[in-house]
Amino acid sequence: MHIDVLTLFPDMIERPLQTSILKRAQEQDVFSCNVINFREYTSNKHYKVDDTPYGGGAGMVLSAQPIFDAVEAVKSKRESKPRVVMLCPQGERYTQEKAEEFAEEDHLILLCGHYEGFDERVRTHLVTDEVSIGDYVLTGGELGALVIIDSVVRLLPSALGNVESAKNDSFSTGLLEHPHYTKPANFRGMEVPEVLLSGNHQHIADWRKKEALKRTAERRPDLLEHVKLTEKEQAFIKPYKKS
Repeated sequence: MHIDVLTLFPDMIERPLQTSILKRAQEQDVFSCNVINFREYTSNKHYKVDDTPYGGGAGMVLSAQPIFDAVEAVKSKRESKPRVVMLCPQGERYTQEKAEEFAEEDHLILLCGHYEGFDERVRTHLVTDEVSIGDYVLTGGELGALVIIDSVVRLLPSALGNVESAKNDSFSTGLLEHPHYTKPANFRGMEVPEVLLSGNHQHIADWRKKEALKRTAERRPDLLEHVKLTEKEQAFIKPYKKS
């Protein structure tokens, strides 16, 4: 996979890319990432990339020209047809399902907005996806772009040390993830559940499924609306669901 990020503040993207799993994944050629300052593509002699909105109003709007030219330049360097993703508050709520969808792509272009956002012609004629990471407003799209990069890259083959690591993550199965414990078995009188020490893999799997169901029912019952449950599982979670 290759990811291009168009931003006015490259440092906000480049520094996190040089840490932890993202750094290792690039070193192992799991993915590549290019950060572009789209100010370099403006035709304005003063290097402006924004202007006042037609019709009046507060704030400035990012002009269409530098965005179009930057995206076209990026597309010309690769044969694949990219998904062009705009980070904006009006976009589709970002989910694990969307991350898994993006992880199937060869090329993503992420557009990081600022000020009052982009000229609408960018949205209607250039963008394939609009994404919001939550119901709040940030000063720019860079943090959202990093969220997408991190959540997508960890799903790519070989990005994580263990290929099974991402399969049972919260939301990947439709449920929140079960609790985890590690050594020692007894810490300050707080003991690890006996089943996890039993060595019986079927009993452990059953315990984990029940704990995932319980945790989801208690914390995110809305997720259960999209999960197929057996009658036995429905009966099990009933005491934990909030009325």
